[in-house]
Amino acid sequence: MENTMNIKQLFTDSRAVSPVIGVILMVAITVILAAVIGTFVLGLGDQVSTTAPQASFAFDYNGSNLTITHESGEALVASQINVTGDSISDEQWSTNGTTTGDKITAGNYYDVGATFTSGDVVRVVWTAESGTSSSTLQKWTYNG
Repeated sequence: MENTMNIKQLFTDSRAVSPVIGVILMVAITVILAAVIGTFVLGLGDQVSTTAPQASFAFDYNGSNLTITHESGEALVASQINVTGDSISDEQWSTNGTTTGDKITAGNYYDVGATFTSGDVVRVVWTAESGTSSSTLQKWTYNG
């Protein structure tokens, strides 16, 4: 008879289970909230969604002028595109050529007046709007 009392008491006595489960749930919720808030406070949330656009460029050099033409791919924001290289200073893509407004689309071009020596590299660089990341979209090497 004494054994049956202990089994009944074991199944009916749940006073210690509820507080333990409650503490575990509170700790788990706190950790998850801290991770989410920390990600956005530190600015990591913005970097995760920032990816470089896909675009293709053609380069045509005539001895004193390099013409860079956007051939295909996504429309680009002109203020986010720089042209840089060994024999030129960092230049922001301006709206010369056939660029309409602030967007660079297929067929738009940019002229760089410079004389290059063999091995000089020119890069078309995209910079994120936040300025936290950048990527080389395409590069050209002079093999003259």
